[in-house]
Amino acid sequence: MTATELHHPGGAAKVGRVDMKLEVDIIPVSDVDRTRGFYERLGWRLDDDVAPMDGLRIVQFTPPGSGTSITFGLGLTTAAPGSAEAGLTVSDIEAAHAELVGRGIEVSDIWHGPPFPVEARQPGPDPERTSYGSFFSFTDPDGNTWLAQEVTARLPGRIDAAETGYASAADLESALRRAEAAHRRSGEREAWSSWYAAYMVAEQAGTDLPT
Repeated sequence: MTATELHHPGGAAKVGRVDMKLEVDIIPVSDVDRTRGFYERLGWRLDDDVAPMDGLRIVQFTPPGSGTSITFGLGLTTAAPGSAEAGLTVSDIEAAHAELVGRGIEVSDIWHGPPFPVEARQPGPDPERTSYGSFFSFTDPDGNTWLAQEVTARLPGRIDAAETGYASAADLESALRRAEAAHRRSGEREAWSSWYAAYMVAEQAGTDLPT
C-alpha cells in the first residue's frame, strides 16, 4: 500500500476540514534588546527569550487577549527591519489609545473612515462608533507598523455563533456594556440575562441583533 493510498482510501473519501490557527508572526528588528524593552513597555506578555545556539535568539510576546504571538530575535528572518505591518483589534478605540499614551508609547491620533489611502482618513472616532470604523497606529523602534482597529460586532460569517467567546475580561466587560445600553433602548422587560446573551452572541456572529 502506497502513502497515497493510505491518505486517500478509495480515491473518493470525503475530505474533512482541519483547523489552522495563526500562532506566530515573525517581525524583523535590528536591536533585539531595544525591541524587547519596547514591547514590555507596551504591556504585552513576554512568553520566552531563549538563545538555543550561536547566532539564534528567539523572543516571543503576546498582546493582551490575543491568541497569536509575535516573535523576533536573531537568525529568524532576512526581511529588512521595520518592513512588517500587522493589525490589532480592540473593543474600545479611545480606551486603547489612552492606555498606550499612558505607557509612553507614541501613537497617531484616532481617525475614522478607510485606513487607506491616508488622504481618506477623517479625524476622531467614527461618529456612530460603527464596528470596523475607527483606527489609530503606532510603530516599534524599527518602524514595524501596528494598525489598531475598533471591532465590536463581527461581519456575518466571521465568528461561529456556536463557538462564541471572549478573549479577555476587558472584552467581555465591553460587550456587557453594549448589551446593557441596547437593552435599555429596546424597552424590553424580559430577563436581562437571556436578552444580554442573545445580543452578545448575535453581535459576535454578525447576525441580526435583538431589538
